[in-house]
Amino acid sequence: MTYHPQPIPTSGIILSEDLVALGERLAENAHDLWASQRLSDGWKPGEHRDDIRLEHPNLVPYNELSEDEKDYDRIVTVETLKAIIALGYTIERK
Repeated sequence: MTYHPQPIPTSGIILSEDLVALGERLAENAHDLWASQRLSDGWKPGEHRDDIRLEHPNLVPYNELSEDEKDYDRIVTVETLKAIIALGYTIERK
C-alpha cells in the first residue's frame, strides 16, 4: 500500500497577528501535553534520547527548547489554525 499524504491546502491563508500569537500559545500547550504524557509514562529528562532508560532531552519547559524544537510544534499548530480557516470556519476571541 502506498501512502500519499494530502493535507488541507493552506498556502493562501495568512494569519493575523492575534492568530500567530494564538499559534505560539498552542505550540507551548502542545509541548506541555506531550511532556505531561511522557512524564506520566515514566520518562525523565536526559542529555540524549534513550528509549531504554526513558530519557529525553526535550522534557524541559517550552521556553528552554531550541528554536528548531519549538518550530516542530509551531508548524503543527499554525497549520491547524490555517486548516480551520481554509475549511470555512472563523476564529474569534471573546
